[in-house]
Amino acid sequence: MADVVVGKDKGGEQRLISLPLSRIRVIMKSSPEVSSINQEALVLTAKATLFVQCLATYSYRHGSGKEKKVLTYSDLANTAQQSETFQFLADILPKKILASKYLKMLKEEKREEDEENDNDNESDHDEADS
Repeated sequence: MADVVVGKDKGGEQRLISLPLSRIRVIMKSSPEVSSINQEALVLTAKATLFVQCLATYSYRHGSGKEKKVLTYSDLANTAQQSETFQFLADILPKKILASKYLKMLKEEKREEDEENDNDNESDHDEADS
């Protein structure tokens, strides 16, 4: 069993959630590409599963989909942006933006780079003239 502390119960005691490693092994072996499973890989898979559960639970509790009983991508993205614990996921779970807005941002960045290059070229010409 892989035990991970997940939170506190109503009495303030820490709760442990356990995943049966034998069941995880059976699930992993159900894939035709897997012939044998290392014990370390099994434990890491169990911990990764509990991490995903923790992320989903936190996102659900602090997200906007709670009223609808739905966990959305934007709930996960907001958690990655706002929670210090999950901040490392901000690049992996970026906030969604419209394609038109993204293209506009790219054009602005390109224009700024072009302006900087033009300014650098002008200063190089000024130095060469003097």
